[in-house]
Amino acid sequence: MEALLPVLKSHPGPSVLVCSLIFRLAHQLLQRLPVPKVVKQDAFRSWKWKNLSVSMVHSVLTGIWALTCVVVWPETLSDIHSYHTPLSYLLVCVSTGYFVHDATDIILSGHAKGSWEFLLHHALLYVAGAVIALFVEVNSVTLHLRLMLKLASAQSSTLYYVNKLTNLFTYVMFRLTTQFYLTWFIIHNYSWLDHGGYFLVSMMVMNIMILIYFYRLLRADFFPRSCAGQNGMHNNNTKKFISD
Repeated sequence: MEALLPVLKSHPGPSVLVCSLIFRLAHQLLQRLPVPKVVKQDAFRSWKWKNLSVSMVHSVLTGIWALTCVVVWPETLSDIHSYHTPLSYLLVCVSTGYFVHDATDIILSGHAKGSWEFLLHHALLYVAGAVIALFVEVNSVTLHLRLMLKLASAQSSTLYYVNKLTNLFTYVMFRLTTQFYLTWFIIHNYSWLDHGGYFLVSMMVMNIMILIYFYRLLRADFFPRSCAGQNGMHNNNTKKFISD
């Protein structure tokens, strides 16, 4: 693994491209898996299901990977600015490759307008502490499962109920806590960080985004009566229904 690090550092572009192509291959393989009938009947649902399937693979892989890196090398938490290992550097290459694949898929599929939040998230994620930032992928597993269950019209299932509670827990534990820790680190070390202003502004934008999404999540899953008529299948607005 040590011998791999100089190769990755000297060829970052090709390394990311290779990882992107691997996720593209995963995308093709996942299309062979069975899809719920209700998903097949709608073009956007069908695309979203395929997109989320690859995202689920990425989230499971990188979420566990990021947690492992911090457990094995706790210096990652305290020395965000400069500390990394060959395994953590490879993790960043793999995850960046996925973001390149996902952004390309969104743009080429013609769904960029309806998925601008995901594109912005991809653009801002690596402002600092890439490995720690990938803690959010633990929550992404339950978020993706939530959306896939909604695509399959399974909101009344026991699995959806259990997942929405798990999703709430992981959102607070791995998304909000991670984001605020990174924000605290930037503010606390602002005086000596290179491009500290850019990092801080980017993190604040991300903070606003995740708080808005957290509100939408609570509203949709725990206070549905307050948004009756805005979400659901009856308004024929599939994209809005899935995004909440």
